[in-house]
Amino acid sequence: MLKEEQIKQKERWLELCKEFERQGDFRAMRVCGREILDMDEKDCDGICIMAAVAMYMDDMELAAALIAQIRGIKADHAGALMVEACIYGKQFQLQEEIRTLLKVICQVADLSETERGKRDLDLMIQALKLLGEVCLLAAMPEKAMDAFFKASRLEKNIKEKIEQYSNGLFMMHYCDLPLAKVKELHQYYNKLFSKCKLCPPAVHTHKKIRVGYISPDFHQHPVAYFIEPLLQKYTKERFKVYCYAAGRCDYITNRLKKFPVVWREVQLLSAEETAALIYKDEIDILVDLAGHTRDNCLPVLARKPAPVQVSGIGYFNTTGLGTVDYFLSDVYCDPPECGNKEFTEELLRLPHSHFCYTPGINMPSAGPAPYEKNGWIAFGCFNNFTKVTDEMLMLWRAVMERVPQSCLIIKGKICSIPSGRAIVEKRLARIGIQVKRVELRPYSSDYLEQYRDIDIALDTAPYPGGVTTCEALYMGVPVVTLRGKSHGARFGASLLENADLAGLVAESGALYVEKAVHLACNKKLLSKMHEGLRAQMQASSLMNSNQYMKEIEAAYEKIWQQHLTLLARKC
Repeated sequence: MLKEEQIKQKERWLELCKEFERQGDFRAMRVCGREILDMDEKDCDGICIMAAVAMYMDDMELAAALIAQIRGIKADHAGALMVEACIYGKQFQLQEEIRTLLKVICQVADLSETERGKRDLDLMIQALKLLGEVCLLAAMPEKAMDAFFKASRLEKNIKEKIEQYSNGLFMMHYCDLPLAKVKELHQYYNKLFSKCKLCPPAVHTHKKIRVGYISPDFHQHPVAYFIEPLLQKYTKERFKVYCYAAGRCDYITNRLKKFPVVWREVQLLSAEETAALIYKDEIDILVDLAGHTRDNCLPVLARKPAPVQVSGIGYFNTTGLGTVDYFLSDVYCDPPECGNKEFTEELLRLPHSHFCYTPGINMPSAGPAPYEKNGWIAFGCFNNFTKVTDEMLMLWRAVMERVPQSCLIIKGKICSIPSGRAIVEKRLARIGIQVKRVELRPYSSDYLEQYRDIDIALDTAPYPGGVTTCEALYMGVPVVTLRGKSHGARFGASLLENADLAGLVAESGALYVEKAVHLACNKKLLSKMHEGLRAQMQASSLMNSNQYMKEIEAAYEKIWQQHLTLLARKC
């Protein structure tokens, strides 16, 4: 039994260990565990630290033995369960990881108010965060959303609370929630910044409008395929462009840095420090390119470092922030007659596409329709499988039933691990799709070449493909999409409309099936598309960077003039 002073020492070692774990210093963690075990060699918390260290060092056999030792002392030790869940995670045993994390959460939840200490609460929050991540990978977005929102509610650290809430908002787009509910949940995000200090109002007098782009994704990321014209083809006489890079760097980053922009690395700065830098640079229009995606910069925009702030391209819904003035869109994603009911921002609608696709440098050539050599139609989907709802699978089943000489190719990360493949196969069987007619392909770097195996790509809903759709089209593969009822659910339709492929946009599930079946049966049209889609796409609004920049710069000048007019009225 530990004495009072030893209990205090143990608490200090446990706190130190948590900090070392955050830093990834596993040797220092082992020292903490050793100090605790020197006081009591049967201390479950000390043994648990040693098990965690073994797990991080990939010694799973030792980790399992230490967990068994803890169970012999205290069968329901939540920390040991947590380490076990992490082991399952490292081994990509998704269902076992989910089951074990739920045990941790339930075990802590069952503790009374007096029994539950800070360490128990921290453990529960950690388990909820991991549960959100694994449920996303396992194509269980509703459970992921719920886990992230619960973690946010329990979290005391405001930065972590904001991050987990943002994760929950992102998960909503895999689910088909009422638009009013989606907007309401986004608006709550704004309340998390109620104590946030805003930058002082600024009046800038520049000859050129200073536009700042802020993102964690100036690297190999889907957003990178839509931003090159913004950094390269802007009118130098009228604009000056700054980039605030908040993420990792790679060869894409190095290429973007060579464009005529002022480049700022802000990944090591806090939101307050980044906002101060933007304010000091006297940015007129700050454009966020990430929204509520991973590692986003919305806490910077919450501080209003620029007089006019815009969000768009990398996200597909309102930010919910009162400090963001506009959301970038187009007449296809948000037809004027639909109004502005989803957004807290004013919509900035471009007359064509608010995306401008730039393919990678070494894109492989497109090939002929594969049915010509196979004798059957290959449908395919390379979208994140988390986007594939049961309703979508039922539509795919209907397509395959109508085209008996066909197969379905599903490619993605979930198919890269045995437990993930089992999840997909179980869902396919439950919906009534014959698993023998489906090929599950793991993620691979040569995925573009594999479009040569696809006759027709089937888009997802309500969360359609973005860069995936563009890549399929560029590889000569027609994509059938479903026009949804929200901005995010319509951007697949926007891509196809702007690629002059409106005939592949369906207004209902029944028409989605009809269009896919019609194209599969019209072999002459299918072959023609595979031969000519790349050239058609290159000539379309979707890749017309000159037209795109003309329209987006006109939008920037319009909102800047509106800002100046408003300032003049106040004076």
